Amino acid sequence: MDLYLVIVVILFLFAISDLVVGVANDAVNFLNSAVGSKVAPRHVIMIVASLGILVGTTFSSGIMEVARKGIFNPDQFYYSDVMVIFLAVMITDVILLDTFNTFGMPTSTTVSIVFELLGASLAVSLIKIYSSSENLADLVKYINTSKAFAIISGILISVLVAFSVGALFQFISRLIFTFDYQKRLKRYGAIWGGAGLTAIIFFILIKGAKGSSIIDSDGQAWIHANSDLILIGNFLFWTILLQMIQWFSNYNILKLIVLIGTFALALAFAGNDLVNFIGVPLAGLSSYQAGLLSDDPSNLLMTSLNDPVQSDTLLLLLAGCVMVVTLWVSKKARSVTKTEVNLGRQHEGFERFESTMLSRSLVRMNISLLNSVKKITPVSVQNFISRRLDQSMVPVKKKKDQPSFDLIRASSNLMIASMVISLGTSLKLPFSTTFITFMVAMGTSFSDKAWGRESAVYRISGVLSVIGLWFFTALIALTASGLLATVIYYGELPAIVVLIGIVGYIIYKSHIAHRVREKEDEELEASYYDGTTSGLEAIKSVMDDTSIFLKTVKNIISITYTGIKNENRETIKEGKKDSKKLKKQTNVLISNIFNAVKSLPEDDVKKDKRFGKIIAAIQSIYNNSKEINQKCFDHLDNNHKKPSNQQLEELKKLNDLLFMQISESVRFFETKNFSDLEKFSIAYGEFKNKMHEFDENQVLRIKLGSSSTRGSLLYLGLLADSESLSNDLNNLVTVFKKNYEGFQKK
Repeated sequence: MDLYLVIVVILFLFAISDLVVGVANDAVNFLNSAVGSKVAPRHVIMIVASLGILVGTTFSSGIMEVARKGIFNPDQFYYSDVMVIFLAVMITDVILLDTFNTFGMPTSTTVSIVFELLGASLAVSLIKIYSSSENLADLVKYINTSKAFAIISGILISVLVAFSVGALFQFISRLIFTFDYQKRLKRYGAIWGGAGLTAIIFFILIKGAKGSSIIDSDGQAWIHANSDLILIGNFLFWTILLQMIQWFSNYNILKLIVLIGTFALALAFAGNDLVNFIGVPLAGLSSYQAGLLSDDPSNLLMTSLNDPVQSDTLLLLLAGCVMVVTLWVSKKARSVTKTEVNLGRQHEGFERFESTMLSRSLVRMNISLLNSVKKITPVSVQNFISRRLDQSMVPVKKKKDQPSFDLIRASSNLMIASMVISLGTSLKLPFSTTFITFMVAMGTSFSDKAWGRESAVYRISGVLSVIGLWFFTALIALTASGLLATVIYYGELPAIVVLIGIVGYIIYKSHIAHRVREKEDEELEASYYDGTTSGLEAIKSVMDDTSIFLKTVKNIISITYTGIKNENRETIKEGKKDSKKLKKQTNVLISNIFNAVKSLPEDDVKKDKRFGKIIAAIQSIYNNSKEINQKCFDHLDNNHKKPSNQQLEELKKLNDLLFMQISESVRFFETKNFSDLEKFSIAYGEFKNKMHEFDENQVLRIKLGSSSTRGSLLYLGLLADSESLSNDLNNLVTVFKKNYEGFQKK
C-alpha cells in the first residue's frame, strides 16, 4: 500500500503543476479578444478573467466522470491497474502541455487528457490480455473508444463551423458598422450589443448550470424549459440598458460587451477545463480510499469508480486560486496569447510563421475563387462592399499604442464563440471550447482582411500549424501515455523515481528554452519602429537596428569559419540557427525602413535619401551570410575534405578584414559619428587587394592540381560571398552617412 500512497502524493503534486501549465495554455481562450483589442489596462482584464475563473470553479461540470469511467471501463481493471493509468496520464499531461507552452502554441487540454487516458488504459489492457487467455477481440470490454472518436469529430466540426460562422458574422458586422464605427454605433449599437450580451449571458447559463454545485436540478430544468423567455428578457434588458448608457454617458458600450464576454469565457474555462487538471488525481484518491477499505486490494476491481461523484466546492476553489495566480504570473501564458493575437492582427508586422507550400496553394486558390466571384458580382455591389470595408479613413495610431484589432471584432469574437458553444452544448455536439474560440478569431480576422496579400501565406501557415498540432496532441498523448504506463507497470517504484527525474529535467530545460525565445522576441519587438515623423529620429532608429543585425552577421561568419576549420558540422549548425535569427532581424529591419519612409514628411523623401539602396544592401548581406554558412555545411555534410591549410589561412585574413569593417560599421551606427572613416576605408581597400591576390593563388592551385574540384568550388564561392559582403558594408556606411548628415542639416 505504501507504493500507492506515494503515487497519490505524486498525483496531487502533478495536479498543481498541471494547473499551472494548463492555465498557461488555456488562458488564450478567454484573454485573446480583450488583450488584442486593448479594451482596458491589462490589470483590469486580468481581474475580470480572475473573477470568471473563481465563479466558474463552482460550476465545475467538465469531464470529471471521463477521468473515472469515460474512456475505460473501471470494473475491468484492478486497483493497481488504475493507479498505473492515472500516474502515466499525469506525467504525460504535464510534459505535453509545458512543451506547447514553451513554443507558445495553443492546444486543447480536453483532447490531451482524453487521449492520455485512452493511451494508458489501452496499454494496460493489452498487457492484461497478453498475460491471460483473452485475445484482441476482448479489448472492447476494457475501452470506451466512442469518446475518443467524438473528440476527433469535434475537432473537425469545430474548425469548419466556427471559422465559417465567424467569417460570415464578422463580414455582416463590418458591412453594418465599417471600420470607422463610432457614428453607426450610436445609431444601432444598442440593438447589436443587446443581442451580443444576450448570447453571452445565455452561454453562461447553459454552460454553467450543467453540473453546477450551486444550481440544483430543478433550477437547471427551469432554465432549459424557459430558454425563450430568458432570451427575450435578456435582449430587452440589455438593449435598453446599453441605449441609456449611450444617451447619458460617453462610455463605449463595446468595452462592456468585451469585458462581460471575457468573464463568461473565463467562467466556462474554469467550469469545463478545471477537472482536466485535477480529475485524474481526484480519481486516484478515490481509488486509494477504496483500496484502504478492501481486505484484498491486490484483487480489487474498481467498480467504485462507476459511482457518481460530486466535487468538493472548497477543493475546486483552491484549485481556482492556483489558476488565478498562474494567470497573473505566467510568462508562458502571455506567449500563447501572443501567438493567437498576432495571427489575427489587423496591421502588418513581424510574422512568426514561415510560408509553406500548402499555405501558398490555399492563398492562390482563394485569390482565384475571389476573382471568379467578382466576375459574377455587379460592379455596384463590389463598390458598396469596398466602401464599407475601406480602412483608409480610420486614424492611424503609433505602433506601440495600436491594438491588434478593434472592439467590433473583439466583441464579435466573444458573441460568436458564446453562441456556437451554447448551440453545441444544447445539441450535445462534441465541440471544443479551445477549437471554437481559436477558429472564430481566425474567421473574423479573415473577414476583416487582416490576412492581406502581404501576410496571408504566413498567417494561414500559422493557423494550419495550430490545427495540425491539435491532431498531433492526440497522437503524442496516446503514444506517450501508453509507453509510460508500460514502463510504470513493469518498472514500479524505480521507474517512477526515474520518470519524475526526467519530468523535472524536461520542465527545467523548457523553462530555459522559453526564456531564450522570449528574450529574442522581446529584442525583435523592441526594435519595431514607433512611427515618429522626424527624419533624423527615423534614420537613428534604423541605424540602431542595423548595428544589431551586423553583430549577428559577424557571429555567423565566425562560427562557420571555426566549423569548417575543425570539420565540425555541429558548430556550423549553430550558425544555421543564427541564420534563422538573422532572417527575422532582416524582415523587421526592412519593415522598419518601409514604415519610416511612410511616416516621413514629403520634403524629407528626396532622391538623395537612398533608402532603397539600404534595403538592397541589407538583403544582400543576409543572403551572403546565409550562403557562406550553407556552402560550408553542405561541403562537410557531403563528407568532402576541408580546405587546405593555405586556403584556411587566406580565409582567416579575409575574415579579419571583414570583421574590422563590421566592427567599424557598428561603431558608426551606434555612436552616430562618421567623422573617422580612415580605419574602415583602410580595411575595405586592403580587403579588395587581398581578394585579387587570393583569387590568383587559387587559380594557380587549380592549374597545378593541388586543389580538388569540390574544394575549389567552395573556396571561390566563399571569396565571392565575402567580397559581396565587403561591398555591401561599404555601401551601407556611405548611404547612412549621407542620409544622417542630410537630416542633421534640416
